[in-house]
Amino acid sequence: MSIEKVKAFLQDKGLLDRVIEFEDSTATVELAAAALGVEPGCIAKSMSFLVDGAPLLVLLAGDVRVDNHKFKAAFHKKGRMIPFDEVEAYIGHAPGGVCPFAVKPGVPVYLDVSLQRFPVVYPAAGNAHSAVRVTPAELAPLVASAGWVDVAKD
Repeated sequence: MSIEKVKAFLQDKGLLDRVIEFEDSTATVELAAAALGVEPGCIAKSMSFLVDGAPLLVLLAGDVRVDNHKFKAAFHKKGRMIPFDEVEAYIGHAPGGVCPFAVKPGVPVYLDVSLQRFPVVYPAAGNAHSAVRVTPAELAPLVASAGWVDVAKD
């Protein structure tokens, strides 16, 4: 189960106490924000893309959308969203629980600068009923980020 991989990953980092689990779904930005009692921007949504057939993950603030022109400028190629039913095979987490922790080896994780507006953000924890409380500064070293990018629409 994906959440168990995430919990093991975070336990190794001394951050298991940051995992929050819910009975209700947190599969969308709106549901997660309501469950946590925070504004939607605080939700770190994970967007899964294929670029030249290879997967990559971008975390963005929950209140922004991807700007296709910025994406192409950042990655030098056009990306396409991974089809819903293929996300788990490429990334290691099913839709609704995709997060930057314990992803499949070789999947680069990028962090969008939109996350830096918030002191605390909440990515999923591997399933559609969970979140992890982290600061944007903690995210980059925690997930061995491939870097910060600016791919959100202004």
